Amino acid sequence: MNHVIIIGGGAAGMMAAIQAAKNGRKVTLIEQNEKLGKKLFITGKGRCNFTNACDIEDLFQSVVSNPKFLYSAFYTFSNDMVMDFFEELGMSYKIERGNRVFPTSDHSSDVIKALEKELKRLNATILLNTKVKSLIIENNICKGIEIVNHKKMYADSVIVATGGVSYPRTGACKDGYEFAKQSGHNIISVQPSLVPFVLEDACCKELMGISLKNVSATIYADNKKVYSDFGEMLFTHFGVSGPIIIKASAYIHKYLDKKLKLVIDLKPALDEKVLDERILKDFQLFQNKQLKNSLDKLLLRSLIPIVIEKSGLDGEKKINELTKEERKKLGYTIKNLSFSVTGLRGWDEAIVTKGGIKVKEIDPATMESKLTAGLYFAGEVLDLDALTGGFNLQIAWSTGYLAGVSC
Repeated sequence: MNHVIIIGGGAAGMMAAIQAAKNGRKVTLIEQNEKLGKKLFITGKGRCNFTNACDIEDLFQSVVSNPKFLYSAFYTFSNDMVMDFFEELGMSYKIERGNRVFPTSDHSSDVIKALEKELKRLNATILLNTKVKSLIIENNICKGIEIVNHKKMYADSVIVATGGVSYPRTGACKDGYEFAKQSGHNIISVQPSLVPFVLEDACCKELMGISLKNVSATIYADNKKVYSDFGEMLFTHFGVSGPIIIKASAYIHKYLDKKLKLVIDLKPALDEKVLDERILKDFQLFQNKQLKNSLDKLLLRSLIPIVIEKSGLDGEKKINELTKEERKKLGYTIKNLSFSVTGLRGWDEAIVTKGGIKVKEIDPATMESKLTAGLYFAGEVLDLDALTGGFNLQIAWSTGYLAGVSC
């Protein structure tokens, strides 16, 4: 019987193992951790947003790196098919805001249990606490693997589904990239993605915990606008986080060597003229008050000192003493609250890995290496990444499925 070894017991690895076993292959799934699906367990804050129920065109648009490579994978095993797959395994699901799909129970463990149960039903061999040392490659053909105790295991094909480097506490490591290099592949530099921003400004600690809704955030690199989005964000002790910031991080890696600036429009629904009229109206109510005590109707109280400071105005000054020019400065600052970005947070906070095995060296119709026969790659180990919302797991399921049926 044709034997397949899968390295990595995460989302892509388990899916590949199930599909290979369903197609009559003898399957050995190897995982270095003490259990399968360790990263899957913490996904979506433990709720596991396992796919997105959007149109397939939106799937491609939500992939940041190399969406065209995924054409065969997404059409062979689409998001609708993923939902059907889990339903057939007895796991019900629900669709929430933004078409995010979760198990009905809100427990990621149900996703893992469904996969484990199916692996057991298909008689797949699972080796836990087992570390692979290297691949066995002869004449550009992958013949098997060597595990750490020098034991060799031979197979007709090997699927590498070792994941990326994000969340190192789940056992994430660079083994997959080393196996790829051993077989002649190139690695696109790996970086943490879907991660908060670090700001230079000392005022972050004062703003810590402040959550902003319905704001616009724009990123400038050397004063050139490179990204903009609207939604929610929050200040932390080191900088900013929240949905629009995490999403922005997927796009700004190529600008990290430039001078980066984050500009927040606190009132995007009002243009400068309308905002000025609104400020003027408030000022008429508080003519004898100090500026610092006159903005409560317009701004969150905790934001007022920062806005005044960044506008260069004197908070002690009375409203009836402010000039028109000073009022305009205030309005400008409210729509252009500016902070210097010094970088991104590290691997511990990264939801996904940007970079990985160069996809031009992989057959997109099968996930087989173009350089080494019998060797397949699936999931986050490849140079594929997407936005939050279940899209990264969809990449794992689709590429894992394709590798499993192809081998």
